Amino acid sequence: MPNEQDRLTTVFIYGSLLPGLSNHHVVAGFILASKPGIIKGRLVDYGPYPALLRDEMARTNDSVVRGMWITVNGQGLRNMDELEQFMGIEEDNDYDRIWVTDIAQPEQSGWVYVWDTPRGCPPIEESYWPDYFARKRGLA
Repeated sequence: MPNEQDRLTTVFIYGSLLPGLSNHHVVAGFILASKPGIIKGRLVDYGPYPALLRDEMARTNDSVVRGMWITVNGQGLRNMDELEQFMGIEEDNDYDRIWVTDIAQPEQSGWVYVWDTPRGCPPIEESYWPDYFARKRGLA
């Protein structure tokens, strides 16, 4: 019988967990597979990282977010839950974790961390956080 550590989970990452960004180290040692992806939603700028929303504005504008699907073991998921302050379904979380499907690869689905409101953060008018963040920091 496989233990919790061996259980594999797929998660869509779109911000600071992406390779080369500030929190990638949280999951880097636990990624067993990865591939690009795109899901419905929109980003807001919380400073050093984004938050993803799947709200009415995202639906009205048919907004999408580009990122990466990663497959991690149980420890990788626990590390991300801790970083995102996700304590469990129906708990008082910073980010909630919801199940989504890739819009270009309907066979691809998994978890993503989201906010339910923008919390006063400015919208990001593009779909890919690393490009926006590089420009914001004056690196692009």
